[in-house]
Amino acid sequence: MASRTDLQTLLESILGSAFVYFQPPSSIIMKYPCILYERSKLDTEFANNNTYKIEKRYTITVIDKNPDSSLPDQIAMLPRCIFDRHFTVDNLNHDVFTIYF
Repeated sequence: MASRTDLQTLLESILGSAFVYFQPPSSIIMKYPCILYERSKLDTEFANNNTYKIEKRYTITVIDKNPDSSLPDQIAMLPRCIFDRHFTVDNLNHDVFTIYF
């Protein structure tokens, strides 16, 4: 199973910068475009009444001023990644994904 830091590295390589934030505190001033991500759930599978497998699920949000950015398309191409929704706040486009990593 890959680690969270592996996901961080992967997202930084897609973005092409270090503006990838994991559960950022409100005091952080973000620069755009950026990617926010946070762990959202653990899925546990059982076999013989024991934990067999645990998968971490993350929520990834791509934030960009450009409504035609290619970043959401690149994130959508990741294995086990699902597009969830799009919304706009303060003229910033937010594309939200769920990924098992």
